Formats: sequence, structure tokens, C-alpha cells
Amino acid sequence: MNLPPSSSDSSSFELLHPEIQQWIWTQGWTSLRDAQEWAAPALVDADRDVIIAASTAAGKTEAAFLPILTNLLNDTDSAGAVLYISPLKALINDQWDRLSRLCERLDVPVVAWHGDVSSSRKQRFLKSPEGILLITPESLEALFVNRGSSLPGIFQNLRYIVVDELHAFIGSERGKQLQSLMQRVELVVARTLPRVGLSATLGEMSLARMFLRPVHPDDITVIESKSTGQELQVQVRGYIERPIQDVVTEHISQSGVVDVQASSEEAQARGNISGSRTAIAGHLYKVLRGHNNLIFPNRRQEVEWFADRLRLLCEQDGLPNEFWPHHGSLSKDLRQDAEQALKAGYPPASAVCTTTLELGIDIGNIKTVAQIGSPPSVASLRQRLGRSGRRPGEPATLRAYCRERPLTDQSDLSDQLREGLVQTIAMIRLLIEGWFEPPRSQGMHASTLVQQCLSTIAQLGGASATQLWSILIASGAFASVSKADLIALLKCMGEKELIVQDSSGLLLPGELGERLVNHYEFYTAFTSDEEFRLLRDGKQLGSLPISKPLTKGQRIIFGGRRWEVQDVDLEAKVIVVTAAHGGEPPQFEGLSAQVHDRVRQEMRSVLMETIPCPFLDNQAQKLLEEARANFHAMGLYAKSIVGSSNASHLLTWRGDYTNDALALLLKHKGIQCESTGLSLEVAFDENDTRRALRVVGEMDISDIEPILADVENLIREKWDWALPPSLLMRSFASSQLDLRGAIETARMLSD
Repeated sequence: MNLPPSSSDSSSFELLHPEIQQWIWTQGWTSLRDAQEWAAPALVDADRDVIIAASTAAGKTEAAFLPILTNLLNDTDSAGAVLYISPLKALINDQWDRLSRLCERLDVPVVAWHGDVSSSRKQRFLKSPEGILLITPESLEALFVNRGSSLPGIFQNLRYIVVDELHAFIGSERGKQLQSLMQRVELVVARTLPRVGLSATLGEMSLARMFLRPVHPDDITVIESKSTGQELQVQVRGYIERPIQDVVTEHISQSGVVDVQASSEEAQARGNISGSRTAIAGHLYKVLRGHNNLIFPNRRQEVEWFADRLRLLCEQDGLPNEFWPHHGSLSKDLRQDAEQALKAGYPPASAVCTTTLELGIDIGNIKTVAQIGSPPSVASLRQRLGRSGRRPGEPATLRAYCRERPLTDQSDLSDQLREGLVQTIAMIRLLIEGWFEPPRSQGMHASTLVQQCLSTIAQLGGASATQLWSILIASGAFASVSKADLIALLKCMGEKELIVQDSSGLLLPGELGERLVNHYEFYTAFTSDEEFRLLRDGKQLGSLPISKPLTKGQRIIFGGRRWEVQDVDLEAKVIVVTAAHGGEPPQFEGLSAQVHDRVRQEMRSVLMETIPCPFLDNQAQKLLEEARANFHAMGLYAKSIVGSSNASHLLTWRGDYTNDALALLLKHKGIQCESTGLSLEVAFDENDTRRALRVVGEMDISDIEPILADVENLIREKWDWALPPSLLMRSFASSQLDLRGAIETARMLSD
């Protein structure tokens, strides 16, 4: 059931325990927020599943825990415990600090449990398992593997399972792992536990319901707060890539000062970096300095470059540094330095960051969110912007920066239509409209089923195929897997020595399975690259992917500062650095996301229109006018295929899952085709391309094995190598392709 907004007064405060009421008064609250009002009656009796969806800083944590703690305090006859599951250790640390301040006066213990927490603290919880246990899915997995026989005692007092940042789990291998773990917790305690999901970003509530309780999603109570009332200020700035020398000359002419040494160091540091990036850094420095802000480039090396450049600008003006890098490859100490600088509020601090600061870590009040390049998704942009404008009456402020190349006779279609700028405009318009991408929840993620089979066998000291079916599949976590699939999977795992079967039919870890289960990397459901540790004077600065090796003497930017590589120890996977001038950020993997159908459709709408876009600066408006002129000159308002006699560009205005699937189907029919994002490049003229689309539109995709037979990179997830071919293909297709959408698109475009 959904609880609708209500303007009437609520008696929810009276439902809370007197000690909690007293705590609320000490905080100076004059009323509960809407989500807190509605959550109290839904949660206090621990008799149902609940989803609380509200904007960032809307008090979701209190909405859940004020009635949950009331339940624990009201029952004085038995101990009570809460299992709180979070996607990030940093969020656990933040919530531990937040909940401890509340629970200290209630005499309710709060225990954080992850790899950085001492074993003595964990032992205290194991001896007296009550209060709130804050844990990641990986640490919960480790409990199942290493303490399987003790779990009934550890979980005996559980009354709730709380999942924070619910949207971060839906549609991923990690989400499948979490679904399985929640079901296994309930099997251990032999009763259904109320599940509570907290999220600020949920595209389709039905998907959230299905994730939280796959078997009975309609029984979940949904509390959705709409009361943001927040003003949004947006500006998109456009830049045309220029040679760096143009920017240097312009700077010298304006300042009249030439610093030869600084110019030499800058040239060495930047290499062939274009001037637009320098210009963006200059504008960020001008408008953000003196306030707390978040700056989101789309790649870690861009984080490093901008953090270093902004630090240098502070130094040139004789000012303390206000700009801190923050990404997942930095050491915990460096990330915490950035977080603490933001939390302090003064002196001013801005973080140049990746998705690491999207989720609900408390970083204080943020004035502006800057986005460099097109956002990964509308949902991501919404999450980022939720950090801004938290103070009463203060607007949420977004500054977006788009770089485009100058057009020449050789410019490709993406540049002619200004794809990056138009995609940014489309995403911002959808954000204002209130739309964002629903999670892609239909993926089988059979890879994670391999892990869960091994984990369950380790937990129970051996399991039968029937037990694995009952525990892992019949519960709903892997509902798309059939009994025949499970039998084929177990046979394949046996062939790969992951499991063996004894004379009674009991499945046990095989020789390889035993080694893998006993390795610390087993607990994660996703793949993480091996990495080098980066050391300076014996102190770890962070890590770099092992696929991006460095050489002695190479100069790099890392942690927003410049270093020279002194030694590379391949065996120990250690890189030793010292401070230096110059350098370039090392290469990291990008943070790109699959573009949704709705975003591409909105991009077409942007190009179809003729009225100016109200939130663009003059340069961005000129670039948009240029894109619209090219769009109309090519006749794309009336057709979807442009090109020459031997090659065509096919614009489907569909998302990446559909375009990738359509390219694959065309290749299966012997047609050379590549998906470039916005368009498909087909080695045919327009008429032949339409005929090819008609052929694809009539295909039967019920049997996908022939279609995927020539795909070389089916292995995408951690345990895909252990899947039988048929299950591997179906799992790949379910998470990477929209085959039905591709067939529908082919039929529509062939008319």
C-alpha cells in the first residue's frame, strides 16, 4: 500500500518511546518531517516491510530508526537487534557516528562491522548480539562463510533488516547477493523479518518493491516524501576546444606578466591538454572559491587534473588550498581529509570527486554542484544535486560545463550534433521534469548464483541440490533460473573443481572451490582489478590498477599533487614516489553509464525545437543552434538514416541497451555494423539498410545461442567463467542487451 501525503496533524510523535521524544525535544525539533510522521505507525510494530523514499537530507535515517528504536525499547522482556546493511564502509562510519549520538542515551549499542573495525569490537557484539549492527553485504557474506554454525545465536534477537541507499543495489551483482543474503538471514532465524529500504532515488517503485521482497512485493508499505519545495538554479556553459597556446597567449595579454619557469612547468604538466579544460578550471576557481562545493568530472584522471590545477591557482594567489580530490583509488586517509574539510564548513573546501560522494555521507552544507561533461545518468545527477541547497531558503545550484570540438569537413556525426552538450541539456530537462532512470532489474546475474552456491555449502558444511534450490532460487532472488539450469550449473561447477559430490549426494567444496572460498576476495560479488599500492615515505597514498603500469622517472598527478616514480616493484605491487614538478594523471577506467531510451528521445526533442534553452550561456546557446542547424540540414527531423552510397548512420534515438542489441542482430545477419552511442554505423546505403532492418524485424529471438555464438566477451561478471554456455549467454543478454526493444526498433525504422 502507498501512504499518500496528508496535511492533517499526526499523532506519530505520541507513538514514540518517551526517551526518544525527549531526544527530539533536545534537538530543537518543533515537528516531525512528513516521512517521519508516516513511518512511525508503519514501523513501530515490526509487522510489515516498508520503503522510505525521500530526497537527500529529508531525515530518512530518523524516519526509520525512531520507530525501530521505540520497538526495541518497548519490549523490555527480550533483547532486540537491527541489521543495517549499507553499500559503503564510509557511510557505515558516518551512520555509526549519527546513530551513536541518539542511542547513547537509550543504552542501545551501535556496532560497525567491516574490514577496518577491530576484532575486539566485533567480539563484543558476538558475545551480546543486540542493538544496531551496521554492516556491508561483503562482511555479512563473510559471517555466513566463516561462522555458519554460530549464525542462529548471532541473529537470534533480530527484529528488522534495514537496507540503506536501496537504489545503489538494484540491478547489480551486488544486489542479487544482498537479496540472497536477506533470505538466508530469515532462514537462519526461521521467521520473516520486516525489511526496510531507504533511498533518495527510485525510478519505478514497483522495481524497488520487487527487489526488497521478491515473493510478496505488493504487501510492502511505501512512504514517499514529495515535500522538497527546493528552488533549482542551473547554468550550462559551453566551450570549444582550443590549443593550449591560445589560452597562454590570452592569459599573458590580459595579465602582462610572463613567468617562464611557471610556464615551463605548466607545459610539462599539461602536455597536449587543450585550453578548454584550463578555461573551465579558471571559471570554477572564480565562482566556487570561498564556499563549499562538489565538482564532478567523469573520470578519475580528470579528478586528479582539476584538483591539481585548482590547487595551483590557490598557490599562485597566495591562498590556502580549498580544493581536495576524492575518489575510490585514494587512500582512506586522503579521502577522510577531504570529507573532514567539507564537514568543518570553515575554512571553505570543495571536493573534486567521483561517485564516491554521491551517496549519503554527511559532508555538511554544499552551495554548488559542478558537473564537467555529460552526467552518467539523470538519476546520478539527481543524487549529486541533492547535496546542494540544504539550508532553508537556499536554492540547489548546478553548474554544468560542456566541451565541444571545432567543426571541420572531417567532423563526425556526434560532433556535428554536439552530442555531449545536447545529452547534458536533455538530462537536465528530465531532471526538472522529475524523471530519472529506473534500475535495470531484469538481469539474471547467474554469476552471483555461483558465489551463493559456494557460500551456502560453506555455511552448512555441505548442501544438497534440493537445499540450494530451496534456499537460493525458490525464495525469489534467482527466480529466472530453472531446475534444469541449476542442474547444468552444478555439473559445470563440478567439472571446474569448484564442488564435489560425496556418495550420499551431498555437495562439498572442490579443490579449487576450497581455495577460492578461503580467500578474502570471495566475499565480493563483483570483480575488482588487482592494484599497485602508491607509497611516499612509507605512507600509502592510494592505489592504481595493475593494468596501467608506471615506469621509473615518470611524473604523475595523484591525490591532487605531483609526484615522480622512484621505483616499481612488480612482485610486491608497490610504486614508490617522491614530490616533483610536472606530471599527468595516470589512466583509470571511466565512469560512463548506459544511456537510457528516454534520454535519447529527449535529445531528439531538444534538436527538433527552435526556441533558445533558458539555462545556457551564450557559447552553449551558439553550439546548440549549430547542432539544430545541422540536424535540420540533414533532414533528421523526418528520417533516421543518413549517409553515402557505401555507408549509413542509423539514428534510432534509443538507448545503449537497444542500440547494442540491434548492432548485434545486424551482425548476426552478416551486416557490418558498429554502435557508436548516438548512432549505428552500417556498411550499406539507405535502401539496403532498410532491407536489413526488415530482416532483423522478422527474427525470432527465443533462441539466443546462435545470435550470441560469435560474441567473444560474454564474460563480464566475476563468476561468469564457471557458468555453462547456455546460462552464460542468457545471463549476458538479460543484463547487457534489450533484444525485444531492438526488434521493435528495426520494425519501426524499416517502414
